[in-house]
Amino acid sequence: MKTSGSNNQQRTSRMPFGKYKPFLDTNPVDLPTRQWPSRRIEKAPRWLSTDLRDGNQALIEPMDPARKRAMFDLLVKMGYKEIEIGFPAASQTDWDFVRSLVDDDAVPEDVTVSVLTQARTDLIHRTIDSLEGFPRATVHMYNATAPVFRNVVFRNDKEATKQLAIAGTQDVIDYLEKKIGDDTVVGYQYSPEIFVDTELDFALEVCESVMDVWQPADDREIILNLPSTVERSTPNVYADQIEWMSTNLSRRDHVVLSAHNHNDRGTGVATSELAMLAGADRIEGCLFGQGERTGNVDLVTLGLNLYTQGIDPQIDFSNIDEVRSVVEYCTRMEVPARAPYAGDLVYTSFSGSHQDAIKKGFEARKKKIEETGDDTWDLPYLPIDPADLGRSYEAVVRVNSQSGKGGVAYLLSTTRNLELPRSLQIELSGIVKNYTDETGGEVTADELWHIFADEYLPASEVDGLKPWGHYSLKGTNIATAEDSRAELTVTFGVAGNEKEIKTSGNGPIDAFVNAIEKLGHRIHILDYQEHALSEGGDATAAAYVEAEIDDKILWGVGIDPSTLTASFKAIISALNRTRR
Repeated sequence: MKTSGSNNQQRTSRMPFGKYKPFLDTNPVDLPTRQWPSRRIEKAPRWLSTDLRDGNQALIEPMDPARKRAMFDLLVKMGYKEIEIGFPAASQTDWDFVRSLVDDDAVPEDVTVSVLTQARTDLIHRTIDSLEGFPRATVHMYNATAPVFRNVVFRNDKEATKQLAIAGTQDVIDYLEKKIGDDTVVGYQYSPEIFVDTELDFALEVCESVMDVWQPADDREIILNLPSTVERSTPNVYADQIEWMSTNLSRRDHVVLSAHNHNDRGTGVATSELAMLAGADRIEGCLFGQGERTGNVDLVTLGLNLYTQGIDPQIDFSNIDEVRSVVEYCTRMEVPARAPYAGDLVYTSFSGSHQDAIKKGFEARKKKIEETGDDTWDLPYLPIDPADLGRSYEAVVRVNSQSGKGGVAYLLSTTRNLELPRSLQIELSGIVKNYTDETGGEVTADELWHIFADEYLPASEVDGLKPWGHYSLKGTNIATAEDSRAELTVTFGVAGNEKEIKTSGNGPIDAFVNAIEKLGHRIHILDYQEHALSEGGDATAAAYVEAEIDDKILWGVGIDPSTLTASFKAIISALNRTRR
């Protein structure tokens, strides 16, 4: 035998990768004293939903007023306390929606709405005009500070860029004092746009200049948003940038550092989580990652990531399917089947080994709770309890050609309360695998029940199945003799005819086995198990019998209100299967 070495090398591609510069070559950050790697997240950040602004402007079909209102109501219901509701100076549609929330008295007293504006006097005034009547509001002003925007888009130098931020902030203060009375609590947010591409010392200089104008204090916070508008580096680099700013900003106690992360590199969630470790107090994003290009960071994933660590996200995700339904209605975009926590398949296992582990995990959890009361969640392949999000357990295991005994047994247990013995699980999984190999598709819970019933149970148990058994049980009568032996009279159906047999045994099962032998079969019971399927006056029982009959070893299953009759049916089930 030859073993592999280390000479399996990838070949150089023909793509022009040399045209791209490493991020740290264009905007380096030096933070040898970084602290964020050794920290841990212990509480939820402040959340800002940007679904109605950033998320909406990225849609193929922007939301109409009814959809916007449905989204706003959902966000309030879930518990978001800061919601960006639009860019009111950008269009009459946005203006009308913002004002409709006031007219309808739709904003609770503890919810702060946020509105976005560029650093232009006319836009600032129009934006602030839209805020009259809100209980709490934030004016969010931004201007681009990154070199490519200074040099290419606006042709401004650093000083002109800083002065634009200073003048815009003064405009906000002056017009707020003129226009907004004491009935509205107003805050201010500033964004050095494209922060990740802005030189750190210049980003700090601009933010300090803005704070010099706003004068943050105990009752006058300022939100400084440091966006990765286009994600261009690994998450650790952004974390270094956030920690550098957090460490070097003056008046830090009065500053709320906000992270607004996009997902261009597919690491938006990691970038936001590392930003929290690095000092970010607030996270901006959209439900299910809506937003420009690859989207804003996904607030659902971030919130539930916290939840799985035992941290209260302070947002209600207990009906995740309702949240998904409303978002899909509002955005006209589907949540992918693999979307974390909310997708159709995220709690589903098809692999046989996974299914077996999940089944055993549920059994162990049930036993642990019964014995100790400890309900700590610790299950293989399930980082969160689907029931916490309003999901049922029915979709946790689904059966196809990749599945094994664990998946088959789990489905029958959760949908039919059948607790199959291990060797019966193995036998049945082979039958199911033959079926899936032929059909090539998934077996639903109902289809699995039909396969099971057709193989093990009388046809009358399930509608639509044709009877095939040579033997059936028509009736029994049991009495106890003076020597305590069971005396049994059993009426069999044999190929459509009835045959009565009288016999006896050490007990009813032994007597029934003797009756089977009088039909001309050799039979030996190898294993027997039973359990209740339901409780109360209409309770039923399931019996499982493994028997060696005429040199064949097979399982039989019986279901009946009488445990004893269920046992007799199980023996006949095994007998019939020897002739099939």
